[in-house]
Amino acid sequence: MAERYSSFNPGGRLWLWQRITAAFLILVLAFHFFLLHFVHHADEVTFGMSAGRMQTWSYYSLMILFLVTATFHGVNGIYNALVSAGLTGTKRRVVKGVLLVASVLLLVQGFRTANAWAGIDLLPIL
Repeated sequence: MAERYSSFNPGGRLWLWQRITAAFLILVLAFHFFLLHFVHHADEVTFGMSAGRMQTWSYYSLMILFLVTATFHGVNGIYNALVSAGLTGTKRRVVKGVLLVASVLLLVQGFRTANAWAGIDLLPIL
């Protein structure tokens, strides 16, 4: 019988968080499809409507949580897929570092974009 192999430690925290984030992403995507494909049809959606949604605290916080969750889920999944494929040693450390830097850059740009849509200026020009 084939032996199951995973780079996740069974019962470990990363394994658990990968499943939790997957469930959260499914719920948020269902909300997205319902709101933007059934409540409002694509031809009705405007930039102003999108900016208006982002200006409500509940929608803004949901989108920020979605950004963080999707980034973790995606990067953790890529890293573990590469480790499962046999990535070891220095290459593993380099890939881990590159993915970490890419995650930080993605999150910073995501926060900047969300704040711009919401009209939030964290560093006002004096």
